[in-house]
Amino acid sequence: MKSIREILRLSFSCQLSGRQISKALGLSRAAIWECLRRASAADLTWPLPDTLDETKLFELLYQQPTVQTPRTQPDCLHIFNELKRKGVTLSLLWEEYKRDNHDGYQYTKFCGIYSDWLEKTNLVMRQEHRAGHKAFSDFSGGTLNIVDPHTGVVQTAKLFVCALGATSYTYAELFFSESAEAWCTGQANALSYFGGTSEILIPDNPRAVISKACPYEPDINPDFLLLAEHFGVAVVPARVRRPKDKAVVEAAVGLATRWILARLRNMTFFSLAEANLAVKRLLEDLNNRPFKKIPGSRKSLFEAIEKAALKPLPLHRYEYAHVKYARANIDYHIEIDRCYYSVPFQLVRQRLEARVTAHTIEVFSKGRRVASHAKCQRPGQSSTLDQHMPQGHRHYKDWSPARITSWASRIGPGTTTFVEQLMLRKKHPELAYRASLGVIRLARLHGESRLEAACQRAIAIGAFSYKNVKLILQNNMDNLPLTEIPQQITILRHDNIRGANYFAQQNKENTNANQPNIGESEKPETLWHGQGSGDSIEDTGHQQPAV
Repeated sequence: MKSIREILRLSFSCQLSGRQISKALGLSRAAIWECLRRASAADLTWPLPDTLDETKLFELLYQQPTVQTPRTQPDCLHIFNELKRKGVTLSLLWEEYKRDNHDGYQYTKFCGIYSDWLEKTNLVMRQEHRAGHKAFSDFSGGTLNIVDPHTGVVQTAKLFVCALGATSYTYAELFFSESAEAWCTGQANALSYFGGTSEILIPDNPRAVISKACPYEPDINPDFLLLAEHFGVAVVPARVRRPKDKAVVEAAVGLATRWILARLRNMTFFSLAEANLAVKRLLEDLNNRPFKKIPGSRKSLFEAIEKAALKPLPLHRYEYAHVKYARANIDYHIEIDRCYYSVPFQLVRQRLEARVTAHTIEVFSKGRRVASHAKCQRPGQSSTLDQHMPQGHRHYKDWSPARITSWASRIGPGTTTFVEQLMLRKKHPELAYRASLGVIRLARLHGESRLEAACQRAIAIGAFSYKNVKLILQNNMDNLPLTEIPQQITILRHDNIRGANYFAQQNKENTNANQPNIGESEKPETLWHGQGSGDSIEDTGHQQPAV
């Protein structure tokens, strides 16, 4: 502004030309000529009036009074909420603003007004996220005590918190631990509570969620990855020690700690379900609390802009599945929690993936499901499917005593009886299966008639084994006539053999000796070796009284 007065002095008082004034002041000739033109248009003369200071001189020459027409101001709060919707930009909102207000501001001024409002407004939802784009989750540091009503043992429960990025709509639930099952169950319940799924899940970096943390390619826990596949979302964990990456849930954790855990601190709960009912009631109060800087609440804002932007939930309800890896043994079974489950025998020695739920076991090979079993309830149990067995094993599995007996009956009754006796003489019939089949297969080499005769001879002599029947056939003993051998009982007689009646008579003598009044005419009976009462033996000439 001092240059304006000096230009006028040099021009009017010193009578210098524009070129000379330009060299003296170091200004462009165009600027000097424009200043002189404005002074001539304003009818200024030299010397200038004393009342005309530098500021007024500048306003007189360069700030011509303009008629200000009132213009409609943009609704910055509406712009802020609309930008959260997918595909909405400032350019689109400006076009809608101009369509409703033809005399409104141009795009540059429109963006400037919104930027100034955004910088001056201290909003709770400072981060700008699109509706339905991100969901943040974490566990709070605060805990709640749960008392066992039977033992009195106190357990601490931790609060799982999940919040949507655009509206901070919050879900909370208590768990006894921060295990993979707690993370997966809490995240699934949160998405069900929201009524839809976001595009991205941004959890913290615990081992239950991230197997190996990395700023570029983190390894997601297989259990949590199954959850993401079920809901069709991407998992992008926050960076390690970067809480600002999940500032939304950090703020939600603070609010949940103050408005839920702090209000329950003096209450006693005897079960986790009872405590979660109290958390659910306070959670509704938290989501319905009005904002301080902007109108509405988390729930009203969620229903207005984010509920419709969420992707629909899957048709089937999520069930937590724990992923384990096992190698198929030579018996084409894998071991899961000390139970055994069959897989196709072609996968022997291969490393397989098992997904264990509360009721089922699913086995996958290279991403393809190859087996499904009902979960065994006791250690040591096994589950075997026929289609997983080789043909020979499947044939053996179908064996039974009745089936083997029916095969033997095709040869003859002798073979049938022999096989039945063979299985009856074993503690378990299965132990005689192979021997019975071996006997039946001897008919292929020697014929059915010879086998039938050999079995009858083996029954007659009590030789119940496969080897005996085989020897009978090899030695052609089946062709010999089968004569019945009478069973004769030979009574051996000898001086040293007393007989059973001797001991009965000895007991009678002992009884008489114990009686006080015995007649003299009663004399004890003399017994000879080998003679009892009623016995007749041959007199050998060596008669001695019994002792």
